Amino acid sequence: CVQPSVPPVPNYKLSMSIPEWLQAIQTYMKMLQYNHTGTQFFEIRKNRPLSGLMETAKEMTRESLPIKCLEAVILGIYLTNGQPSVERFPISFKTHFSGNYFHHVVLGIYCNGRYGSLGMSRRSDLMDKPLTYRTLSDLIFEFEDSYKKYLHSVKKVKIGLYVPHEPHSFQPIEWKQLVLNVSKMMRTEVRKELEKFARDMRMKILKPSSAHSPMKERSRGKSLSPRRRQASPQRRACRRDKS
Repeated sequence: CVQPSVPPVPNYKLSMSIPEWLQAIQTYMKMLQYNHTGTQFFEIRKNRPLSGLMETAKEMTRESLPIKCLEAVILGIYLTNGQPSVERFPISFKTHFSGNYFHHVVLGIYCNGRYGSLGMSRRSDLMDKPLTYRTLSDLIFEFEDSYKKYLHSVKKVKIGLYVPHEPHSFQPIEWKQLVLNVSKMMRTEVRKELEKFARDMRMKILKPSSAHSPMKERSRGKSLSPRRRQASPQRRACRRDKS
C-alpha cells in the first residue's frame, strides 16, 4: 500500500527573510492539516517544562498527524527556536457564541518592531497573521474583528510572556501573565493595557508569575479579571475550539 507523504520539516536558510521563514513554518503546519477527528493525538500539559514540550513537538514532526491550536503553538515554538530576533508568546481567547464558551490559542510573534502570529484553526483568519502589525493591540483587535464575522464575542484575552529560545529549559511556558476581561472594557482601555504590557515585555522586565512575587506580577491581570478555578483541565482548552 502507498504510504501517505510526510511533509518535510522546514529548514531556515540564510537567504530567507524572517517573514518568509514564518510563512514556511505556517505552510508546513497547514500541510499537517487541522485535526477534525475529535481525538487529540498529542497530549499537551501546559505546566510541563519547555524541554518536555519540545520533545512532544519533535514527535509531531515525526508522526505528521493533524494538529489543533494548542499543538500548533508548541510546534511553532519548536520550529522558531534558534532565531533570537523572533520573540514568541502565547495569546489565548475565550469567546461566546450561541450560549457556549470556546477557547482558542495562537502563537504571537514579535520581530523588528512588528507583530504577527502562527497557529491553526478551523477558520483561516483565526490562526496566522502576517508580521505587519505595528502594535500588539492592533494584532489583538484584528483577531477580535475576525471573530465578529463568525458572531463570536471575545470575552477574555490572555497574553503570556516571551518563550525562552533555550529548548532544554526546565521553565514552563507562562501562558497568562496578562488577563483582560475585554467584554467589560472600552477599546481605548484595552489598548492602553496591551501597550503597557507590550512595552514591559520588550524591555524584558516582566518575570513569570510563578516567580517569587506572583501577586505583584499578576496585579494588572488580577485587577481586571479575578481568576476562578475551572473544573476542566487546561489541556482541554482547544477541544471546543469552534474558531
